[in-house]
Amino acid sequence: MPVGVILAFLAYASFSMADALIKATGPAMSVFEIAFFTTSFSIIPAMLTKRNERWRDLYKLKHPFLVHLRCATAIGGTACVMYAFTHIPFADVYAVGFLTPIMVTLLGVLVLKEHVAVHRWLLLIISFLGVVLVIRPGVRELQLGHLAIFCSVFFGGVTTIILRHVAPRERRVSLVGLQVIYSGLVNGLLMIPFFVLPSLEQLAVFVGIGLMGGTGGLLLISAAKRSPANLLAPVQYSQLIWAIVFGAAFFGEYPDWVAIVGLVIVLTAGLANVLTDKIKIVWKPRLFFFRTGL
Repeated sequence: MPVGVILAFLAYASFSMADALIKATGPAMSVFEIAFFTTSFSIIPAMLTKRNERWRDLYKLKHPFLVHLRCATAIGGTACVMYAFTHIPFADVYAVGFLTPIMVTLLGVLVLKEHVAVHRWLLLIISFLGVVLVIRPGVRELQLGHLAIFCSVFFGGVTTIILRHVAPRERRVSLVGLQVIYSGLVNGLLMIPFFVLPSLEQLAVFVGIGLMGGTGGLLLISAAKRSPANLLAPVQYSQLIWAIVFGAAFFGEYPDWVAIVGLVIVLTAGLANVLTDKIKIVWKPRLFFFRTGL
């Protein structure tokens, strides 16, 4: 299995632990306040592992527009995800969130001109059908949290594709530091009307979220430098296991048998997408690629 895929597995495990802590905070605080504190603490892993890079070179960018755009989409996606985690069940958030690999694969073909094997397209379609079984639109009542996580799918796809392109060319202090700075400014302003002074216990939870999220972010950047976007994207499905475990163990959320079948389908198809990396079936679709000077 490629090293980039292994790093991605570790990254999403860290993200899942951070997600569980976010859900534990509940809707008592605004998503902007949660994002402000947790993103601020997420800089700690980057500071402890800085390698021959100077923070004063933060704004020395080779692709300034793309780096700034990535910060904007990451901030928007984070707010949507945090709202979803604090308002709807764990498994629902992940189920809808797992549409992101499909978005990443489509953007990878259109923007990065990546060649995607036929079997990968088929497995992604199967994964989508599994997601439909979990959320069952039209059968179950969809809430605002579901809309928020749908929005995060788009933001997440754009963020991942940009990271895939700029990660080999930009400094890590720029990719991490700028996002933290912008997140602090945007969320700091938006949280003012809803600010609630956090207790010491809540502050400790925020530190934990920041450390887990920051570590996951560094692992994902390293993974993006080693493997293509359409190979890393399906690794996100590993979070399904954590969704079931954390949801049942800490929040009393137990998916019914139809949802479980859907989750199993998504997990199986997602893992198969990764494990069949060595199959040499290449499809070069005749599409008009979106020209952005990439």
